[in-house]
Amino acid sequence: MTAFEEFGVMPEIGKAVEEMDWMLPTDVQAEAIPLILGGGDVLMAAETGSGKTGAFCLPILQIVWETLRDIESGKGGGSGGGKPATSKLTFNYDTLFIFKDVFNLNLISGTPWTMSFHDRGAAMAVSPDGLRCQAREQREWHGTRCTRGVQNAGKYYFEATVTDEGLCRVGWSMPQANLDLGTCRFGFGFGGTGKKSNNKQFDNYGEAFGKCDVIGNLLDLDNGEIKFTKNGQDLGLAFKLNGQMKSGPYFPAVVLKNAEMSFNFGTTPFKYDLPSGYVAVCNAPSDKVVVNPNGGSSSTTTSSKAALNAPKAIIIEPSRELAEQTSNQLAKFSKYLESPKVKELVVIGGVSVKDQISALNSGIDLIVGTPGRLEDLIQGGHLALTNVRFFVLDEADGLLKSGYTDLINRIHKQIPKITSDGHRLQMIVCSATLHDFEVKKLAERLMHFPTWVDLKGEDAVPETVHHVVCMVDPQTDVSWKNLRRHIQTDGVHSQDDVRPGNNTAETLSEAVKMLKGEYCVRAIEKHRMEKAIIFCRTKVDCDNLERYLKQIGGNKYSCVCLHGDRKPNERKANLEKFKRNEAKFLICTDVAARGLDITGLPFMINITLPDEKSNYVHRIGRVGRAERMGLAISLVSTVPEKVWYHGEWCASRGRNCWNTRLTDEKGCCIWYNEVRYLAEIEDHLNITIEQVDKEISVPLNEFDGKVVYGEKLKQSGSGYVGHVAQMAPTVTQLAALESNAQSIFLRNMIEAK
Repeated sequence: MTAFEEFGVMPEIGKAVEEMDWMLPTDVQAEAIPLILGGGDVLMAAETGSGKTGAFCLPILQIVWETLRDIESGKGGGSGGGKPATSKLTFNYDTLFIFKDVFNLNLISGTPWTMSFHDRGAAMAVSPDGLRCQAREQREWHGTRCTRGVQNAGKYYFEATVTDEGLCRVGWSMPQANLDLGTCRFGFGFGGTGKKSNNKQFDNYGEAFGKCDVIGNLLDLDNGEIKFTKNGQDLGLAFKLNGQMKSGPYFPAVVLKNAEMSFNFGTTPFKYDLPSGYVAVCNAPSDKVVVNPNGGSSSTTTSSKAALNAPKAIIIEPSRELAEQTSNQLAKFSKYLESPKVKELVVIGGVSVKDQISALNSGIDLIVGTPGRLEDLIQGGHLALTNVRFFVLDEADGLLKSGYTDLINRIHKQIPKITSDGHRLQMIVCSATLHDFEVKKLAERLMHFPTWVDLKGEDAVPETVHHVVCMVDPQTDVSWKNLRRHIQTDGVHSQDDVRPGNNTAETLSEAVKMLKGEYCVRAIEKHRMEKAIIFCRTKVDCDNLERYLKQIGGNKYSCVCLHGDRKPNERKANLEKFKRNEAKFLICTDVAARGLDITGLPFMINITLPDEKSNYVHRIGRVGRAERMGLAISLVSTVPEKVWYHGEWCASRGRNCWNTRLTDEKGCCIWYNEVRYLAEIEDHLNITIEQVDKEISVPLNEFDGKVVYGEKLKQSGSGYVGHVAQMAPTVTQLAALESNAQSIFLRNMIEAK
């Protein structure tokens, strides 16, 4: 048995994980995997490189596979690593369509009356037996209709019981009516406030009702009348049906706001006597019964299509690279999962949307994607959310800061909170820190009593990262005045009078840009860097540094670029080149600061500090992973530097823009104060970051001196290699203390006698 199996992971997945040299679960995996397998919502935060991706991918993959296996074997739903949602075997419409050809079922006459799993609002949950509905939205109404209705003639009755506090409206609805019962001319409802409603006309009727009250719903198609009862008491005529509306068809319907109701269509005894002349709606003559045309039981083709393009898990990543990385991890984890095979799809921009739609139509179980392309497919009707059981936000703080809050809310709103096989939607949120205000707000709004797995606390630098800053001062280091060859700068000062003899703010700013290129090369030379990731603030800075390193060194400084203006295929190829050591240096913007897993990375250079203090931790966290020591060097200007800042007012968002005025003058530049940002980072981490001189000589402390950057941390006694020699001095000292203690004890005994 592998170590991961102790936490509930299947042997097949455990075997795949073991082959990846994951011998023991990390702390965050040990905490999160059992929680997710147990069915709970989870908020997790841990240091970068701690295994957060595996912590949610492993249990989700297992539950999705178990669900597919159970459907294939005829059980209908997955165990999810825990107990089934109900002890009784129940068939929903998805299952019936799958087995229609096998069992030759008559869907109209053989299926019990239930509330529809498909013809329902985004936040309306329907229990596995289809007889209980719940909506937990506090500000909006969500409704559903029955899978079957009646038409033409007859008198019919069903009961609806309020099973929880909240607002509800129940009654009868035609198929073309709004799901918001009573707000159009085709729906007739009776609400808990004692109002009847049709076509947005709300009138006093009967009396108010609430939790535990039983509402009888009466439809008289012979006389064209609708009325209601409360706890068996007749409340009188509510609506008179005229003209073509008299014949129907009509379906039992409900709309809820943070409420819950259960339904009895007559398959079990009613709580109150059946009104005279009426029959239970489930006993309506077969020639008067009509199937709901809005999905769930109208055609096998429609249902099958909905099932194929309706994945069971959606994982949202902030970047293409992260999405592909997570997808690759899932492929490795599922290596030994067969019969059925879990089909997953990466949904990102820069890839043919036709290919993605084709893959969805052929059947997909798990989707990893970026926000923009996901929304395109959902809005186009190519990606259905009806069967989503897992909704995962990876690097949630990054998603929220990138402006995707509204999109996340829209997607979450459209996902049913209980799946058609009776499982509650599980939401997993991963964040660099759970103490981010926006993440807390999102959790309170969308998640269901989440468990916090916070093994990190406030932002902290891993012990395996040695990080220093080198101050770049163009006033004391005047070597920039004599440079014959230097890095091409970003053009911010192209129209300014910058020259060595002119000691203006603009001249010093230009000098900083030149010096940082030299300091970067100096750091590479000083520490003999054969592999490093270099962060620049803008895409232009990345391109300029890439060009400069290639000019001065060729293969010696072989490098590739990774930023948003590079085509997706180029970005992917460049990242792979760096991972395969075909390029020594990866130059990038913050697009690569989050989550990219680059094994054994020893060095990182910040050409410019990030303006978001949390991004500092993300950047330096690229090194010092998997127990390997890493060195992070940040170049910090002592004087303000004028830089590009293209906001929403910039028509091209930086493409071929040369508006060097400041933003308060409707320009695209700002003065960047790195000294202030450094102070904010130190205050955020509650530390003082070590400063090194312009030669970038990093002194080795007692801890760092035992290792070489990028090599495994060798702690005393690690692996019991040479442990006798290592422990000998300590053992000798302990023996001496023990001998001394015994001598004192014997001396005291003698003196006592």
